[in-house]
Amino acid sequence: MPGDLVEPHQQNLTLRNLTFPGATIKVKTVKTCTGSEMRYSFRNILFLAFVALALGGCASSGKLQPGSTPGLQTVPVEASSSEKAQKLWQVFERYRGTPYEYGGTSGNGFDCSGFILTAYQEGLGKQLPRTTTQMLASGDVVHPGEIRPGDVVFFRIGGKEQHAGIYMGGDRFIHASTSAGVIQSSISGYYWKGRLTEARRFD
Repeated sequence: MPGDLVEPHQQNLTLRNLTFPGATIKVKTVKTCTGSEMRYSFRNILFLAFVALALGGCASSGKLQPGSTPGLQTVPVEASSSEKAQKLWQVFERYRGTPYEYGGTSGNGFDCSGFILTAYQEGLGKQLPRTTTQMLASGDVVHPGEIRPGDVVFFRIGGKEQHAGIYMGGDRFIHASTSAGVIQSSISGYYWKGRLTEARRFD
């Protein structure tokens, strides 16, 4: 009967889920009269699978804090012309890649203020306050347009200045990232951009 016509080999249409890292794709399949299965839009499925895998790869790279730039490992030009920044950079080179550890102040692990404390101690022989709050209350206030290599910069996260690093010039700073450890990052990176709120100079 006209109302009961179906296309050959497509009597049963089903939906299946293909799960890839970071995504699940619904795939139409059809049951043929011989019992085999025909995939629907195979090229589209391959394309979607590739996209899903790519997204999954981005999601699994959480060990790199957003905005971190591990590929930029050479000392910035501005830091090269500053004896203070050069000495701090040498400490960075010594501890680069050291994991993050809350309360850490040694080569076994650093938190952000612990790394700054150690860098100033070992590089410049200066004793800084232990916490970011204490650092903010100390040192000379530096306006954003006057930041120089070696200054301590503070970033607002969650409504208050919770992270700090050492400015190296060229839009870059060194710090102990919670997800990547001691690393160099760009202030204008998509995570850090707009978060820098304060700076202090310790001479």
